[in-house]
Amino acid sequence: MDLNQVIRVQGRALAISEVSQIQQLIDQHPQWSRHRVAKELCQRWDWQTPLGQLKTFAARSLLLKLEQRQELRLPRLQIHQRRRPWGLRAAPGLVLPPVAAVRAPLEQLSPLRWQLCPYGTPQRERALGYLRQYHYLGCTRPVGAHLLYLIGDEQGRALAVHLLGAAAWQCAARDEYIGWSAPARCQHLPQIANHSRFLILPWAQVPQLASHLLGQLTRRVAHDWSKHHGWSLLLLETFVESGRFAGTAYRAANWQPVGQTTGRTRQQKQHRALAPAKRVWVYPLTPTFRQELSAVAAPSGGGHE
Repeated sequence: MDLNQVIRVQGRALAISEVSQIQQLIDQHPQWSRHRVAKELCQRWDWQTPLGQLKTFAARSLLLKLEQRQELRLPRLQIHQRRRPWGLRAAPGLVLPPVAAVRAPLEQLSPLRWQLCPYGTPQRERALGYLRQYHYLGCTRPVGAHLLYLIGDEQGRALAVHLLGAAAWQCAARDEYIGWSAPARCQHLPQIANHSRFLILPWAQVPQLASHLLGQLTRRVAHDWSKHHGWSLLLLETFVESGRFAGTAYRAANWQPVGQTTGRTRQQKQHRALAPAKRVWVYPLTPTFRQELSAVAAPSGGGHE
């Protein structure tokens, strides 16, 4: 085996010798959890966000990929230490009671109240509970850099939920629209956020509410992301299941359709469609997004993974 051979994992260049060093680290500390190993790697590599937070989620994702591709032997999962599903303190079977129907013109409900939902808050529990209960895809516990919004009216009635997180690693339609290279994608992918969940709660029967909320989101998300994560966003993406939705609200809010997915999941290694085809929509947050996303800086050994 050539120990000097370089592999690229999650946008990071690693020599085979470095993979061997990671294995030695794990073998020398059999009592460590996977999170502890990831934390150690972040500290050794100075792998942190601009706000100084260790990128342990990115490091754990890298470890899993090394397990799959390089047969890295990871510590056993410590199930008893894992958080409850969905990020809720209450039991996973919790059912949130519905609210009486909200039927009113949008102008009568404005201004709407937007709440960011950080860890450990009741608002987060409610927002994730709504996604789990009412969104057709459900919702696992958000990890990594993300923003979760709960939107309501002045009477405190919840109307909608937005969840934004990491962008897809590869998306042919989006990548062609941007026109960037693979090195540029590695450097700038964190400057794209995926609008992964958008839920209008079933009792919110308000005309034009969805497109209005999408418009409000695009006007505030860049500021919120920079404030909470320490780097700028340049583009939003979302994937709308073609056979289920027409994307009318996105179109009304000036999002742009740029193509279709193949129907393969990001973990799919064979050429078989396992997921429904989806229309890809994007929203530029700055006129210069193409130039900024396509710029390639000299490697620094870091990045935003």
